[in-house]
Amino acid sequence: MPFVDLALARRLEMAQAWRGVRGARAHQELHPTLPIQVEPLAGGYLIYTGDGMPINRAVGLGVHGPVTPADLDLAEQFYRRRNLPPRIDVCPLADGSLLELLRLRGYRLEKFYSVLLYPLSEPAALNPAPAGIRVSRAGPDDAELWLKTVAQGFEETDSPTQATLDILAPNFYTSHAACFFAWIDGQPAGGGGMYVHEGVAEFGGASTRPEFRRQGVQTALLYARLAAARVQGCDLAMALTSPGSASQRNIERVGFRLAYTKATLIQG
Repeated sequence: MPFVDLALARRLEMAQAWRGVRGARAHQELHPTLPIQVEPLAGGYLIYTGDGMPINRAVGLGVHGPVTPADLDLAEQFYRRRNLPPRIDVCPLADGSLLELLRLRGYRLEKFYSVLLYPLSEPAALNPAPAGIRVSRAGPDDAELWLKTVAQGFEETDSPTQATLDILAPNFYTSHAACFFAWIDGQPAGGGGMYVHEGVAEFGGASTRPEFRRQGVQTALLYARLAAARVQGCDLAMALTSPGSASQRNIERVGFRLAYTKATLIQG
């Protein structure tokens, strides 16, 4: 496990930020009339992809240097103009000016994230999928099936809502993405995505349909994506989870380790 210093944290934060930027661009292509907007600020990005979208927040602020009151003014105006409370992701290695400004302006904690890391420079282990599970990469014509499969896992229903499908769609259509299926008895049991930026492969958009859980679906998808990341020349894989969740447990079982815990702060 590499030492997590500011340089490494910067790579991880930029990988996540660019996943959001590219996801916003993909969402714009899918919905040309939506007022989607992305703006660079203080080394990171302000992202808005439409009402109700989870990526509507600032990512990467402060990891390249101090954040000024004027920077935070711009971030707050960006979201207030869209009738949203400002949400700011805070990496614990970001410049201290960011946290101080948020404190002075009355921001409160909304959520923690575990940032998990896997160094791909280590020799690859042979880890075949558990018996009865086959993993395949989704092709361009598999979008509808992949989105439905992953949405079924998230909503725990065979008939997911259009809102969930819309939220998940950028995970498939974004550039630099690779999406995978896990199959059991010829049925799509689950899916997961991989999003590459400058040698960092972020894993996300993963779920298992309820009837196929506890059979090793996510383990198979994780190993398949680790192998794919190596083929693409990545030296790091990362994933974000809720702390202490089943997702974090599954990810740590294949060798990921906690790099740091980050937070989302919200004003109001």
